[in-house]
Amino acid sequence: MSSMSKSILLLLTSVLAAAELPQTELSNGALRVKLYLPDAANGFYRGTRFDWSGMVDSVEYAGHRYYGPWFQRTDPKVRDFVYQGTDIVASLCTAATGPAEEFSTNNKTLGFDEAKPGGTFVKIGVGVLRRPDAAEYDHYRLYEIADPGKWKTNLTRTSAEFTQQVDDKGSGYGYEYRKTVRLSGSGPEMKIEHTIRNTGSKAISSRVYNHNFLVMDGQAPGPDLTISTPFDIHSEQPPDPKVAEIRGREIHYRKTLEGEERAVTQMAGFGKEASDYDVRVVNTKTGAGVRITADRPLARLALWSIRAVMAVEPFIDFTIQPGESYAWTLTYRYLKQGE
Repeated sequence: MSSMSKSILLLLTSVLAAAELPQTELSNGALRVKLYLPDAANGFYRGTRFDWSGMVDSVEYAGHRYYGPWFQRTDPKVRDFVYQGTDIVASLCTAATGPAEEFSTNNKTLGFDEAKPGGTFVKIGVGVLRRPDAAEYDHYRLYEIADPGKWKTNLTRTSAEFTQQVDDKGSGYGYEYRKTVRLSGSGPEMKIEHTIRNTGSKAISSRVYNHNFLVMDGQAPGPDLTISTPFDIHSEQPPDPKVAEIRGREIHYRKTLEGEERAVTQMAGFGKEASDYDVRVVNTKTGAGVRITADRPLARLALWSIRAVMAVEPFIDFTIQPGESYAWTLTYRYLKQGE
């Protein structure tokens, strides 16, 4: 391991214990949103899996709290996450919160296959990474960040705009990525707006998904939680019937997840219209919930949940030719009893 990689590990291991992490707070009267700022030296998240920008710590609305850490600590020796006694221990690359996004290309990332050991490849939202050896790409692995690019942040009372510029001459990939977390008017709505402009010499073909690490009022996923879509849900990999089941356009938990139980499934049944990118997650007992929509069609939709967190994961595909741009917006509308 290089001295740079060792330094990164030491910094990331201690990040959760840091007294002051770069962060900001947005508020429009209805919503109160705390989010972390990208920072190569002191940021909350400096792994090489998820987009560094717009990582939400918490959303508060109508007496309910959304998101927050779903793990107790991190450990650089952990690959993804593990259970240790009563704790959940996350790897440095998995330890993200809120609507965390990840970009991939053929389950790898831009330029990875072409890069020789010691060469560089690109992860959107992270920067230029160095390929250490001939091993296959592993998004749980912490790669050396050769260049995090140039980050710029513009903050207002109701918005946070992040811009990252990356130019990797070695791989031929470059981009300007702009992401804005914006609170709409005075209502309970948060938008996440994205634009990527291809500034490199190669086309950018990618798939982006939002992990949506959802924790509602600190409760474990269970029978009070319902997931619904505008289409009939089909699955060749349905969830374990002991813990959850598909009922038409809904997924219901049959019990509260505990121990190492998990409810996971790949969902099908959606079409090619953006209107099918529409997921509701509601606690039928407390009324707390969120509706997630987008202005682009789904490429894939998955559910992953354990006792500490529930994640509905929508995917979007795109290709951007050199000199061109691609934009998409996600809308989160937070709900209360009766909505």
